[in-house]
Amino acid sequence: MQHDYTFKIIFGGDGGVGKTTLLHRYIKGEFLVSTLMTIGVDIHNKQLDLDNGKTVALQLWDFGGQERFRFMQDGFVLGANGAFLMFDLTKYLSFENLPKWLGIFRKYDQTVPIVLLGGKADLDENIIIDDEMPREFVREHNLKDYLKTSSKTGLNIETAFKTLVDHIIKSKGLDGEVIF
Repeated sequence: MQHDYTFKIIFGGDGGVGKTTLLHRYIKGEFLVSTLMTIGVDIHNKQLDLDNGKTVALQLWDFGGQERFRFMQDGFVLGANGAFLMFDLTKYLSFENLPKWLGIFRKYDQTVPIVLLGGKADLDENIIIDDEMPREFVREHNLKDYLKTSSKTGLNIETAFKTLVDHIIKSKGLDGEVIF
């Protein structure tokens, strides 16, 4: 099938923050109860239909979050049109490590649109990161947006992708053509 646009979107964040389950929820529409550690990178494809009748082919690159895989990711960011930077709302260290991921994402393109995602929002009683910390991170680092997500409930999963695609389209000067 011919698509109007093709966008490479990269996912980064520490291991265990929920990148793989978020992608599974988006692609398959269901919660994945258990996952295996992502080794290096997994690539998935999904079509996003825009309200104006155009289609976007999304190439979704799920980076393994463990430190030992970071050496491979350097080259994987080349050509990325957008990125999701993800942390776990219940684990402070995953938030604290965001600048390392941001450095990887912006190594070749300082202007790549990035949306920050706080995962595991369904674990209300275990959340230790309040909304102001990620919002301040977004302001300080010139990210495009921040959303709380839950792969279990589906909270903001579709919205996250539409938000990032919208920012990518605007960054490419195509914003007159697309309406969500």
